[in-house]
Amino acid sequence: MEQRDRDFFRQHGYLDLGKVLSDAEVARFVELYDRDRSECAYLWRPLGAHQTINCEALMSWPEIDEIIRHPKIVAPMQELMGGPLTFEEVCVRHMGPYEGEVSRSFHRDRPHWDEHALRLDYIQAMVYLSDVNADTHCFSLSPESIDEEVLDKEQQIERGGIFDFHGAAGSVAIFNISVLHTATVRPTQQERKTIQTYYGHPERSFLSNDSTIPARLWRDAEDEVVRAFYGKLNPKSELFARAF
Repeated sequence: MEQRDRDFFRQHGYLDLGKVLSDAEVARFVELYDRDRSECAYLWRPLGAHQTINCEALMSWPEIDEIIRHPKIVAPMQELMGGPLTFEEVCVRHMGPYEGEVSRSFHRDRPHWDEHALRLDYIQAMVYLSDVNADTHCFSLSPESIDEEVLDKEQQIERGGIFDFHGAAGSVAIFNISVLHTATVRPTQQERKTIQTYYGHPERSFLSNDSTIPARLWRDAEDEVVRAFYGKLNPKSELFARAF
């Protein structure tokens, strides 16, 4: 990572990595994405009024590990986090055509971690598997610097404004999940397909109980690095491990 990218993240809380996935990779993962929505529809659930999600994709879609640990995605996050990463959660998300008003629901997933140089406790990779532009649903955030006071929602949006992340299928953005962010829902006939993965520090607490980590990754993987990456089990994963 170049220093200018580190400085940008420091000043804005996110970084646009550009089109990380090749067209061939996008085509392959879209096929797997569509297969998962068709064959494992029972794992997909509504999130709010405009999204459906599957947070158990590690079980229903084993190949998703190739995106979760994609070197071009993981490497810059490791630099920003300051060390090795651990898997926290992956949710595959779908937003369909919509007729209505533009809507946003800004939120912070976790408080900032002030002991970290970038106030960075958990980081997310937002991977687009469809083209996203000003005429489609998109991911949005309100940029903030680590040198600025943390404000409430209205004050932050007034100070930082709103950044809409647009990009071709295969584009990736990484961001501090403590930064104010949202899915922007707008009138469109286009689908939005995303893979959203959360990463954390090995020594910090688990993020959520949303994703079950299969034993084939945290226990049975031949590569010690893979076992370590998936080795921070949330309580749900521990429960499944004991049961099976």
